[in-house]
Amino acid sequence: MLGLEGEGHARREAGLACGLALLLAGLPAAVAIALPRPAQAQATRFESLSPVAGQPDNPGIGQDPGQDGLPVLRRNRLSEGPPRLGNGNSGEAAGGESSGGLTSGGASLSGPTGAEAGASNLDTRVRSSGSRTGGATSGTNNRAPISLLRQRAAPPRRLGTATKRYTQDVTQIPAPALRLSPVIQNPVVGVPLPAEAPRPQAPGLPLINPLSGVLTPGALLTNSLRRPIATEDAYAPLGIRLGSFTVLPSFTQSLGYDTNPDQTTPSLAKGSVALRSEGELNFRSDWSRSELAGELRAGYLETPENEAASRPNAAGTVRLRIDANRDLRIDAETRFLVDTQRTGSPNLQAVTATNRPIVATYGTSLGATETFNRLSVSLRGSVDRSEFEDARLSDGTVISQADRNQNQYSMRLRTAYEVTPEISPFVELLADTRVYDLRRDTSGLRRDSDGIAASVGATVNFTRSISGEISGGLQHRTYVDPSLRGLDAPILAAALVWAATPLTTVRLNAQAGVTETTVPGSSGILTQTATLEVQHDLLRNLSIIVGGAYLRNDYQGVSIRETGFSATARLDYRFNRWLTLRGTYLYQEITSTAATASFSDNTFLLGLRVNP
Repeated sequence: MLGLEGEGHARREAGLACGLALLLAGLPAAVAIALPRPAQAQATRFESLSPVAGQPDNPGIGQDPGQDGLPVLRRNRLSEGPPRLGNGNSGEAAGGESSGGLTSGGASLSGPTGAEAGASNLDTRVRSSGSRTGGATSGTNNRAPISLLRQRAAPPRRLGTATKRYTQDVTQIPAPALRLSPVIQNPVVGVPLPAEAPRPQAPGLPLINPLSGVLTPGALLTNSLRRPIATEDAYAPLGIRLGSFTVLPSFTQSLGYDTNPDQTTPSLAKGSVALRSEGELNFRSDWSRSELAGELRAGYLETPENEAASRPNAAGTVRLRIDANRDLRIDAETRFLVDTQRTGSPNLQAVTATNRPIVATYGTSLGATETFNRLSVSLRGSVDRSEFEDARLSDGTVISQADRNQNQYSMRLRTAYEVTPEISPFVELLADTRVYDLRRDTSGLRRDSDGIAASVGATVNFTRSISGEISGGLQHRTYVDPSLRGLDAPILAAALVWAATPLTTVRLNAQAGVTETTVPGSSGILTQTATLEVQHDLLRNLSIIVGGAYLRNDYQGVSIRETGFSATARLDYRFNRWLTLRGTYLYQEITSTAATASFSDNTFLLGLRVNP
């Protein structure tokens, strides 16, 4: 027992002696910590860094803020002396890693050597300059991170190409700033969708479906070149603001001479002074979504020296577009056309008529277009009504045209795919039926018929080049009366605008289809129309337009052929926004195999156009 107690006392005395020795060994380090540092060491300070990379207070990995506040590449802070590479043992004793300088992720670690290693391992991240390294805060009292954290923040240094590439990627490529990152926003609800431009029609059929059975050569040859002229902003009319609508009214009064206002054979032609009065009204809504727009025109040609040739004409269309949602659009349209017949037409053959019978066509359409990404599907239904006025002869006889009154019902299905923003090919199917008011016409024939057609085409929109639409296909038409032979004919619809130069514009319109007739023995008329016009701006307020129109009618089942041609030249000089001087020359000619159906006509007009 006494031996064991003596041994315990000896162990306690040895422990006290060892602790005293350790205390005396650490006393210089504690004194060194308590004593004030020199001025250079006191310059070390703690800083907090912004968590957002790329800002002035933290310009990014591998960068420091410059004198002008902009980020600059970080200089090598070990340039004051060569890097110290240990043998690995001293580093492990001091900081758990090699004592050589460690550069990775924008941080440089210097291992303690000499007396510093024996003093404390708390200065493993402190250099002689006392500055921060690798974007981290440094100071005399900084704690050394544990080995796991140091391994994550700075992987062990590896010599060779891989180390060089990794160091360059980390220290020389700054992190992107948040303010430069793209921001993706949801689509804004309520923004108006792009308005689809109305499909241009040939002047001969300005407001009629291409399958419609009504066509008067006078409408084609007289109403050609009716498209509004695009003017410079300095001379463009401002219009009148009415609520959410912009209204553009205009009125034109012209005076001139017409060599053949009756448009009859040269032997019966009687010239006259011509007074042409015409009014137009265009309007468009300014709604954030959807749109209501329209163009209305009416005119009257007065020939005082030949009252029988005086005649009215009018045309108009009103369109409503409803944007149901982002992909669904609903379109509604109403239209009308008022024109007069030539007394020598093969369908009338009333050369001695005291007036030109009026023909009126009006109708409506309703359709919807659904868009599936680049694919769009449209379905459109139309109803059109045609009415013909009776003709009165000089002897008092009345020629009834009630057998020509008809209704037309049609359906159109179009599927288009946008290959590029400039080209959108499509496939179109058309079907219609024509029903006459009278069961049989004056010759005892039943002219009710059904038609079906298929066409392919494309919509093109090359900026500052060619824009418009062109399509072509085949049509088949069958008639109720067995004595009327069915027709197979091509159909064509084209409306192209070519901006040849900033001052010159070329427009091309063409159509082909089957129109109706009451000529005994004829099933229908294969009609082809085409117009070409060129507009050139000589000055900002001076424009000249020249153009021509072509018409061909082939009466199926009989030997009647008609070929028509017209040429027009027009000059517009704009004094200001609301007053324009207009001069027009129009030449018309139709050559027909039918007696009294051929004519030629020259018209000269000079007038003023007012746009209030």
